[in-house]
Amino acid sequence: MRQGKRERLLGAAIELLHQEGVERTTLADIAHRAEVPAGGVYYYFKTKDDVVTAVIDAHAAQVRANLTEIESRHDSPKARLKALVEQFASQRELIAEFGCPLGTICSELGNRHLETSPAAVLMRLPIAWMGEQYRALGRDDAEELALELMAAYEGSALLANTMRDPSILTNAARRITRGIDAL
Repeated sequence: MRQGKRERLLGAAIELLHQEGVERTTLADIAHRAEVPAGGVYYYFKTKDDVVTAVIDAHAAQVRANLTEIESRHDSPKARLKALVEQFASQRELIAEFGCPLGTICSELGNRHLETSPAAVLMRLPIAWMGEQYRALGRDDAEELALELMAAYEGSALLANTMRDPSILTNAARRITRGIDAL
């Protein structure tokens, strides 16, 4: 069954904001990709900022769902952290081509002159979750380790995208996993 118009518009917005960026993507581009008449966008989203908010909310919901799935499949904190790293690395081809879906929107929106980026939640969710895993391992430096893991991933994602080399993420995942095993 074909998705409803709002779902198609949101799916198109998620893809386009990742591939083209927030500033370069127009509401008309989103309508075209979703196969919805251009005026139909305004029925669901009044402004481009409304679209961006919906994309951030959709990404946040997906992050929560991914973390919940990891928790349901893995019993130990180490296994959970390694599963998250594996999940990051599984996107290596897409990331090499377009950048990290979360990191790119966070970076672009972070450049706006706002006190706090509306996309910051997309980094805070996995960092907080990783911190919980490290605390469960008895680490007093859980927050620092969580930030380091996210920085290692996002830095590798940036390099993989800049150099168009997915192996950078594969190698980073291997190093991060060895670090988790060493805990």
